[in-house]
Amino acid sequence: MTEQRLAALRDCYTSVLHDVMRGMGLRNFTLPPRLRPLDPAGVLTGPAFTIEGCIDETADAHKTLLEWTGLLSKCPSGHVWVAQPHNQLVAQMGELSAETLHRKGVLGVVTDGALRDTNFILRLGFACWGTFHTPRDVVGLWLPTSVGQPIMIDDVRVNPGDWVHGDRDGMVVIPAAVLDEVIDKGVAAMTTESKVRRAIIEGMDPQQAYLTYGKF
Repeated sequence: MTEQRLAALRDCYTSVLHDVMRGMGLRNFTLPPRLRPLDPAGVLTGPAFTIEGCIDETADAHKTLLEWTGLLSKCPSGHVWVAQPHNQLVAQMGELSAETLHRKGVLGVVTDGALRDTNFILRLGFACWGTFHTPRDVVGLWLPTSVGQPIMIDDVRVNPGDWVHGDRDGMVVIPAAVLDEVIDKGVAAMTTESKVRRAIIEGMDPQQAYLTYGKF
């Protein structure tokens, strides 16, 4: 079923999914615009594996690397690494970590923090989203505080297994409980938009197109 969802959502753009969820009465599901894709041409979609952590200047290098590699080991294939690192200081994804996750079949990374080794990640073709770039890493500075628990990115709650979906326009979080409904409505909405687009191209007045198809 996950593969079918992936296939359906890869063709859906975030603006349509946003409109569908807004129409369903959902709120607080759009991640802040500071989160941007390293490769804007790509689409990242999949269920979330959630991580939270913070700066700990008392931690030694060995402990931080032990905890970090443990996180890499825990992240399951077919998921998206979604992290709230609670800092704007150190990178939360770099060359070796991206290579590890990519080889495991992890779909990508979304972190409310930094990326590094970005040229390598681009060559690897591994989808990564972040807020800035820095050469600084987690060694001796950052530790996880929870794994597989709900996290907050501003006012957006991300539960383990919720679906993240992002493209050039931004990223939305789809609650797992309504995922299939959102997919069905998203596909239907794109079909309707295609009809509106065709009508406009053929000369229909935009207001008439809206009244005819109920969408614009």
